[in-house]
Amino acid sequence: MRARLSFLLAGLLLTTGRGVADYPAPVEGDFVLKDFAFHAGGKLPELRLHYRTVGAPRRDAGGKVTNAVLIMHGTTGSGGGLIRPEFAGELFGPGQPLDAAKYFSVLPDGIGHGNSSKPSDGLHARFPHYGYRDMVEAQYRLLTEGLDVNHARLIMGTSMGGMHT
Repeated sequence: MRARLSFLLAGLLLTTGRGVADYPAPVEGDFVLKDFAFHAGGKLPELRLHYRTVGAPRRDAGGKVTNAVLIMHGTTGSGGGLIRPEFAGELFGPGQPLDAAKYFSVLPDGIGHGNSSKPSDGLHARFPHYGYRDMVEAQYRLLTEGLDVNHARLIMGTSMGGMHT
């Protein structure tokens, strides 16, 4: 009986919206880096980084962003994979650790992942060799040049994203 009641309560919470993500929908965008030079020597005239943001940037009197958070994905993932109830639903809601009303969270797709530039876009084997340093530099430039973020309050990631951190 108790197990059935727990099951019914869980179903009720999901169908009433309680327990479902209570944070603003992510905003998606693309930032194109011109003439991107890879550390291994290759170059692309345009490197596209896709990203999602949750929340809005806030600046102090001097113009410094005070609430930016960069969250990077793991090896086989993308920033979109971090917008799931078990991750975003635990972080971005009211009163949660990265409450979207307080923080500006940026979730990029790294080079070769998600909707960012990758070999399968058409260059295949001619796509420049890339590694972690290239991915980190591109994400840094997304923040500083693309989103005008001049200060990160927190940088974190899962798996490979943790190594990038």
